Amino acid sequence: MPTTFLSRFKVKPDKDAEFVELIGAMEDNARREPDTLQYKFYRLEEPNAFAVYESFTSEEADKAHQENPENAPVIAKMIECIDGTYHREYLYDVKS
Repeated sequence: MPTTFLSRFKVKPDKDAEFVELIGAMEDNARREPDTLQYKFYRLEEPNAFAVYESFTSEEADKAHQENPENAPVIAKMIECIDGTYHREYLYDVKS
């Protein structure tokens, strides 16, 4: 079953440019992961606020994304830019 969510967070004002530079690497890496369905960052209306939309074929694929050796150093740098923590909102298919 696919796992899809939107994570919202703020970035430290002095780290905004650095964070934006890291986004490309993460999106490029995600495109190469066979079990990543969607992965895209967005800037939100509130200052220094971002969201990332992530969709994977399964929870295991999400875990594999997080543990991908290409992602680990980028994720570590991104975490240093984040101001506080993030909020993950899970999204579920509406079945007719």
